[in-house]
Amino acid sequence: MNNEHKNLPVSLEVCANSVTSALAAQAGGAVRVELCENLFEGGTTPSYGEILMARKLLHIKLYVLIRPRAGDFLYTDLEFNIMMADIRYCIEAGCDGVVIGMLNADGTIDKARCSEMVSLARQWGLGVTFHRAFDMCADMFTAMEEIIEMGCERILTSGGKSTAMEGAYNIARLISTAASRIKIMAGSGVNEKNAADLVRFTGATEIHSSARVKVPSKMTYKNDHIIMGANPGDEYSNDVTDIDRVKDIIQLANSF
Repeated sequence: MNNEHKNLPVSLEVCANSVTSALAAQAGGAVRVELCENLFEGGTTPSYGEILMARKLLHIKLYVLIRPRAGDFLYTDLEFNIMMADIRYCIEAGCDGVVIGMLNADGTIDKARCSEMVSLARQWGLGVTFHRAFDMCADMFTAMEEIIEMGCERILTSGGKSTAMEGAYNIARLISTAASRIKIMAGSGVNEKNAADLVRFTGATEIHSSARVKVPSKMTYKNDHIIMGANPGDEYSNDVTDIDRVKDIIQLANSF
């Protein structure tokens, strides 16, 4: 058991796939929203409209995922320019922070281009989270030192595993090694059933969850002869963050 938190309250960041989800996160007691879309692809940058409406309606902190596509985190110059343009838009929109991450082909942090993104954001007072590209690094501990040097305020990580519970041992080691130089936020698969155990074992004071439920469509007419998405049924349901799930995760994460 890692006792790094010393009874500090555990805060929840919600990975919100829409403004609707972001508002549910706020109502449930989340301290921060990471706004994105396409969660089934690991998340991509949301539309300008989503960002603007979220900023207008949220009083909690709004961070925006800067990720132009699904897949790996090895980006072309064109993709990097798109990411820089998206950061500039987040600055103009009044966001509180951005969530970034770029790697080299050998699994190391792309320090040069990540530093440019961090510098641009911090120049205008935005915070920066390094996302789960971190979990795809060849050496997480070397990567962490480089991310600290770049000036990021936190790392979102599952400890290099598919879920935070699977990577709990590594998360605990990262928190211990970080020694408060950077925040380590545990995320991926965090829910009501495991939040307390995850916090108890790792000592994490920040956790990350989408806290979603599936909401059926209100369409009365349904065309059963067509599939618009990757899986049957996608056309007539939507995943949305649930207020009660947010409340429960926060309560259970702080239950000891």
